[in-house]
Amino acid sequence: MPQFIIVFRQFARFCHGEAVSGCCNGITHCHKKDDVMMLLPLFANPAARADLCATRPLKLKLGAQKRLRIAEGISLWLAILMMLFVHPLYAEASQEDGKGAGQLYLTNDQSAWQQPALILNSDFNVQVSGLFAQTRLTREFKNTSDRWQEGLFVFPLPEKATVYGLVMTVGERRVVGRLEPKEKARQTYEKAKSSGQHAATVEQQRPNLFTSKIANIPPGETIRVEIQYQQPVSYRQGDFELRLPTTLTPRYIPGEPAVETPKDWQAGWAMPTEQVPDAHEISPFTVRPGDVDRQSHRATIELDIESGFPLAEVTSPSHSLHADIDGSRVLVKPEGDRILMDRDVIVRWRPAAGREPTAAVFHQQWQGQDFLMAMVLPPETTGPVLRRELQFVIDTSGSMAGESMVQARAALLRGLDTLRPGDYFNVIQFNSQAHALFAQPVPAERHYLARARHYVHNLQADGGTEMAGALSLAMSMDQVPVDALVQQMVFITDGAVGNETALFETIRRGLRDRRLFTVGIGSAPNMHFLREAARWGRGEYTAIHNSGEVNQALKTLFSAMDAPVLTDIEVRWPSQGQSYEPVPAKPGDLFRGRPLVQTVQGIPAAGELEVSGKLPGGRRWSTRLNLEHAAQATGLNRHWARGRIGELMDAASLSGESPDESSIIKLSMTHNVMSPLTSFVAVEEKPARPVTEKLESEQLPTLLPAGSGAGMLRYPQTATFWPLLTALGLVGLMFALAMALLSRRTAA
Repeated sequence: MPQFIIVFRQFARFCHGEAVSGCCNGITHCHKKDDVMMLLPLFANPAARADLCATRPLKLKLGAQKRLRIAEGISLWLAILMMLFVHPLYAEASQEDGKGAGQLYLTNDQSAWQQPALILNSDFNVQVSGLFAQTRLTREFKNTSDRWQEGLFVFPLPEKATVYGLVMTVGERRVVGRLEPKEKARQTYEKAKSSGQHAATVEQQRPNLFTSKIANIPPGETIRVEIQYQQPVSYRQGDFELRLPTTLTPRYIPGEPAVETPKDWQAGWAMPTEQVPDAHEISPFTVRPGDVDRQSHRATIELDIESGFPLAEVTSPSHSLHADIDGSRVLVKPEGDRILMDRDVIVRWRPAAGREPTAAVFHQQWQGQDFLMAMVLPPETTGPVLRRELQFVIDTSGSMAGESMVQARAALLRGLDTLRPGDYFNVIQFNSQAHALFAQPVPAERHYLARARHYVHNLQADGGTEMAGALSLAMSMDQVPVDALVQQMVFITDGAVGNETALFETIRRGLRDRRLFTVGIGSAPNMHFLREAARWGRGEYTAIHNSGEVNQALKTLFSAMDAPVLTDIEVRWPSQGQSYEPVPAKPGDLFRGRPLVQTVQGIPAAGELEVSGKLPGGRRWSTRLNLEHAAQATGLNRHWARGRIGELMDAASLSGESPDESSIIKLSMTHNVMSPLTSFVAVEEKPARPVTEKLESEQLPTLLPAGSGAGMLRYPQTATFWPLLTALGLVGLMFALAMALLSRRTAA
């Protein structure tokens, strides 16, 4: 019986004049108290109950005792009804508390949610040339209320996006934003907001997560904010791919609540914790499409792709497409006028047979400086089949509920099918805690595999996303005492966590000789985590957008996992004594179908580039590229600057020191690219809002990712007060009954 039911029952029996267990040392009568409101908390403590005992007995008539018995039953039934009513809320809150100590919200299927006063529309205009995509992302914020509004919107961008421009449009007036150090940009924006000026700012919270604020949107008016960014096009296994995120999966916030609440906190379902101090900045509310205006959270998308080679096909696992192919150029649009912003938009294109590129060089001159980018695809050679110790780690947290869990189970089962005689394996699932199927890796034999498949078929999604515990369990598990085993870990998850940096450090420090491979799950995974975890784990990553992709995606990944096709890579640029800074400074091992891409500053387009490495089996391989044949390109300087900033951040993480802020800010400002320490801000000089008008702030929600369970909905706390108020009413009713019983007892 729940503790509070026990307390209520003891309280009722005391009011009825009966003996209470543990009270009065067995004396059958207890003294009354004048202040009934003091009794309940006292009865929760056995020592305090004893203090209520007195020597004056109370005798009741038989009829009164029967009536009080009936009253006791009524009060107990009320307590039980209250428990049943509150239990779903309590269970939900307990479950979410397990998911993250920083969470503020209560979730409810249909709460008192009110539609936002702001309507959001987006337009993606994408130009693809070579290995880069340049995107103009225009957001329209329409104020449908009769009050001045400030809009706040937390949104995703591609994990390697480089933001380099901001333009705010008010009516026919365009205001070009400028890049400033983050704290200064915040001050500029807040000053403009309080002065009644139109203002907009964009700042980076994560490499793939940003916040936009728009101040002083007039009643009934629309303000447009255009963000300009570029991203590299992915090239793997002969396919080019571009991913445009439109929503995000709510991220798990681990750790104890921070001691102090941030002064600038305005909205969001999470509060800062010791592990995620900026939780309040990365936790937008998540709602269903029906919770916003029918015209809101829709997007138009158009891609103009100039590939440089004839195309065979254009496909998408996320949307139906209309593609107009003309040789090497293709215009792409999703079918229909606008799409719902509830999943990533993924577009893939494949060169015609025999026209797949194996090497390319690009050149740009910017402000008197030379920038070069080289892409080299090593030969697809194979080596001896290696025996493996393979640990499958699967995310079974609440964010994986729904279609994601179906995909994850299918991916793990497909992984089990790839095991060969002589391999060893284990399965670890994690949510709020991590659990291993076996105490240590076992041979890939029929009975162990059968047990593993049965285990995987019964996995369900629930609880928090404690990745650190799962990583620690997998990395600390005793290794199989068998020589010549290659140790690998496959991590299947949506990556919905807020403590990415700490997890990367865990991987770097604890992985030892293992390689980590990540499998992204769901319609809006955290691709930044998936890519970086694989990079720190010296492995590879893939992403599954729907169940139909599982077989092909896992086949590609596991074939790559057999062994890297090129290791000990060396890249020699014709420096001629000049200093230069390549990005990445030291390329990692390459797996099948993955090209080497390196960008360098300070090398002119002359001479030859030599790339060499070790093939499977130990044989050396090398190739040379004539830099004079480099194709002209734009955006190389921005790509190099963003990569260089990332390496400075990595160096600080490796050394355990603070980042070199002055160097990062200088790089960012010189190349006009946003960084973790700089932000864009645009301000119209003339004030617009009268001083007599009050400004209201509203955070726009993101949409629940397609296929996600209702447990990922994040409503404001105020939207779910009605059940709690009802429960409090029942409590009050019980106290009223208790007082009535005491009154009758006194009258007797």
